[in-house]
Amino acid sequence: MSTTAAPIPVTRPWMDERESDAARRVIQSGWVTQGPEVAAFEREFGAAVGAPHACAVSSGTAALHLALVALGLGPGDEVVTVSHSFIATGNAIRYCGATPVFVDVQRDTYNIDPDRIAEAISGRSKAILCVHQLGMPCDLASLFSIARSHRLPLVEDAACAAGSEILCGDRWERVGHPQGDIACFSFHPRKLLSTGEGGMLTTANPDLDAKVRLLRHQGMSVSDAVRHTSACVLADSYALLGYNYRLTDIQAAIGREQLARLPLMVSRRRELVARYRQLLANRPGLTLPHEPAWARSNWQSFAIRLDPRIDRQAVMQHMLDEGVATRRGVMSAHLEEAYPAGTWRTTPAGLRTSEDLSATALVLPLYHQMTAHDQDRVVAALGRACGW
Repeated sequence: MSTTAAPIPVTRPWMDERESDAARRVIQSGWVTQGPEVAAFEREFGAAVGAPHACAVSSGTAALHLALVALGLGPGDEVVTVSHSFIATGNAIRYCGATPVFVDVQRDTYNIDPDRIAEAISGRSKAILCVHQLGMPCDLASLFSIARSHRLPLVEDAACAAGSEILCGDRWERVGHPQGDIACFSFHPRKLLSTGEGGMLTTANPDLDAKVRLLRHQGMSVSDAVRHTSACVLADSYALLGYNYRLTDIQAAIGREQLARLPLMVSRRRELVARYRQLLANRPGLTLPHEPAWARSNWQSFAIRLDPRIDRQAVMQHMLDEGVATRRGVMSAHLEEAYPAGTWRTTPAGLRTSEDLSATALVLPLYHQMTAHDQDRVVAALGRACGW
């Protein structure tokens, strides 16, 4: 069935003249690389999540890589993590020459199963890397306890989780407020807060913050901002091997505007998810996502699960023919050609749940500007595809 109605994308960044004006202001200032706008974005993002240190970088993948390098990972080391994540999670480990040790996830949250971690830890383990999948917070209380009992740093892949919250005692805290050792965010266009590309690391550890700041700028001892504002001639030095992982001031200016929108983005998505739940309740062949009582997801994505007997590819094609875009659920890296045997390992428990979820989950459209009519179209197209 074809349609002449406007297509419905999986997501759409919420930007307007405020972001355009911010970028224009920076372009006209003459300072477009990492500079005062990046510094302001870091301060504001840190304050928004409750982190004393925030360091902006060029992507979420860069953030993950720098976090692991700063922790000293190298060849022969292992990191306990999940295969059920975008491939960048495992890639960042392998960039260091280390080996990802994949453990299975919980079926209801898509997040790492704390009960599977202990059996994956060995004498080569150097860190635990959890993923707040699709914006749903992990069970950080359990993970922090496990990490500390094994004297391992806890790294959070919070790529999708800007604006998500976790109940800590009697108060809600945003993901990025230091629970583990360091958290890594992405500002890709599929995320709520977008700078086109970009990322951020947050931590309470000043030494880690200082190290990632050196690493993101080729290990340069003197930043551009310090050099250009100094009354004395300064010579830079390079004590370690670094990378070009800087965010530009153009991107940071856009990010500052996006950060101001974040609370409204989250509340709007939560409204839309509540409506999806009403429209999709008790539909045959569907399982809706679960949000624990101690978690508030930003709902970066709304992923349902189809009965394994339903042909997901056919459903996606049917919906696309009606002008409704979808995406398969979260991938599992160990099933990809880029991860042959020997580049990763797992435990005897295996990765059955990860594989099942990767085969059956379906991401439905969700974005700030979405209307009730748009949602009705999505649900109607899904219903026709599934034969309701």
